[in-house]
Amino acid sequence: MYKKQADTIRFLCADMVQKANSGHPGAPMGLADIVAVLSTHLNHNPKNPTWLNRDRLVFSGGHASSLVYSFLHLSGYDISIDDLKAFRQLNSKTPGHPEIETPGVEIATGPLGQGIANAVGFAMAAKSAENLLGSDIINHKVYCLCGDGDLQEGISYEACALAGKHNLDNLVIIYDSNEITIEGDTAIAWSEDVKVRFEAAGFEVAKIDGHSYDEIEFALNEAKNKTKPYLIIAKTKIAKGAGKLEGSHHAHGAPLGEEVIAKAKEAAGFDPNLTFFVDDDVKFWFNLALERGDLANAVWDKRVSELDKEKKELLNSLLNPNFSKIEFPVLKGQKMATRDSNGKILNAIAAALPGFIGGSADLAPSNKTELKGFGDYPNGKNLHFGIREHAMAAICNAYARYGIFIPFSATFFIFSDYLKAGARLAALMGLRHYFIWTHDSIGVGEDGPTHEPIEQLSTFRAMPNFYTFRPADGAENVECWKIALKLNAPCGFVCSRQGLNPLDEPKFGSVENGAYLIKESQNPQITLVASGSEVGLCLEASRLLENSGIGVNVVSAPCFELLCKQDGSYIERVFLPNTKVLAVEAASALEWYKFADNVLGMSSFGASAPADELFGHFGFSATNIVNVAKEMIK
Repeated sequence: MYKKQADTIRFLCADMVQKANSGHPGAPMGLADIVAVLSTHLNHNPKNPTWLNRDRLVFSGGHASSLVYSFLHLSGYDISIDDLKAFRQLNSKTPGHPEIETPGVEIATGPLGQGIANAVGFAMAAKSAENLLGSDIINHKVYCLCGDGDLQEGISYEACALAGKHNLDNLVIIYDSNEITIEGDTAIAWSEDVKVRFEAAGFEVAKIDGHSYDEIEFALNEAKNKTKPYLIIAKTKIAKGAGKLEGSHHAHGAPLGEEVIAKAKEAAGFDPNLTFFVDDDVKFWFNLALERGDLANAVWDKRVSELDKEKKELLNSLLNPNFSKIEFPVLKGQKMATRDSNGKILNAIAAALPGFIGGSADLAPSNKTELKGFGDYPNGKNLHFGIREHAMAAICNAYARYGIFIPFSATFFIFSDYLKAGARLAALMGLRHYFIWTHDSIGVGEDGPTHEPIEQLSTFRAMPNFYTFRPADGAENVECWKIALKLNAPCGFVCSRQGLNPLDEPKFGSVENGAYLIKESQNPQITLVASGSEVGLCLEASRLLENSGIGVNVVSAPCFELLCKQDGSYIERVFLPNTKVLAVEAASALEWYKFADNVLGMSSFGASAPADELFGHFGFSATNIVNVAKEMIK
């Protein structure tokens, strides 16, 4: 029966790509045999795609999305034949790469390697959940299908090294080893021994024929009782069953053609004139997942109902976090670096929310992100990623998708470049993942331009559905967090290393508006707007300007993205039309021309010197702000 199931998958995938005249038929057809067998091993419930104890199946090679959708349709998820026919079309449930709006898709993949790191994240999250709720409640597996391209990406090694370190025995990675990439044979750029590489990382490894149902079955049965993460290297042929295109790189990313598909169907005993065809017996075998899933879900529900009161309350608080329980620190009037105030806030949140968890890429003492007294993974809340920023972001994305966790990840702001792909996918999915980025500007000082972020602030402000907070003092930082926790989107907290003076009460507006008046004059001629450490500079400059008889308003703008959402009347109240507006930020800051007449920002990389010298050298002094402001209002 497996062969007919596999061939049904193959031809659904081929038909989808052919009808769309776009897509990747090769990998789906090569993996069809594995997916047919894997479908009988998965513990999931198509009627309840968010069941907490389901097995997670991650398709790291997101270009093989036709395989994802064929599998989901056949298994009984809310994906119809018409949805398959709408493959890669506007507003369909079946986009070119998997997205979480599609029922049954665990996480958005596409950039190669992300899915492997996501799978490691799901496996880590499952261990965290098991530690909290017990092995009777959390005992599922995480399966990941990946290809040559995934393993060539550096993020795969970052993540898998961590999986080996933690003996993630709930992780099964199935490597579709077809030795083909877009440019041809993988040998043109790759020759490593993958088995040895993964064994060195702490995996158990098996090699099988990816088209032998017996070998696939045996390997998947073996996966059930491992004490280490498990890699199955499955030797396959790309576009298996596609006649002259079988094994060819030409089948990777283009339709096969109607003639090739028809001949392939005929050779497999299918009617070559039928498209999108699923025989009744194939539907029956795949739909057994509905019965198995319903039963497993019901058994699990019974176990949950038998939990003691304390465990039931814990599960409920994990599923429904109560943000009103957070006792935020009172930081008003205190001079401190925003990395320090942020550390106090993180610990307050961790004390109130059992699902709040996170860590740093080997920088917790500098990022101030240690959750004190909360222990280390897997028995505590502190995650230690080592120097693996890219994998860290993808792993925390999986924590956010797991269902009961609210993760944060941390590094220096300059190294946000290493994890941007993960941050972008978090924004695409609308994940509640909090990025902590410290050492936010040329204030890094002596470490020099390699460590001083210049363009990063503008980069993240330009990202859709991402909120970048750069607080100017501890009290403002608290308000930023109160707002961020309400947003169904990832947020970045860009924090200073140096101490910042406390601000006064807002004169108009609030942090919720993204920017607000922190100082207001009766007859202002100029408005100074800044974020973070530069707000204090603007306040100092405003006093000098007023001593010269020039009225000044000062605006603190901790979140540019929230400011952009305000209506015209609010914008005109904050940036009075009869004043000139000068934006001051120790970054590239070009986005401020949306509101400002002039920008005092960075037009070069930084330099190596004490922070105070650098601020003066690059024009970020009260005196220079005064000079620029006076030129603007001449």
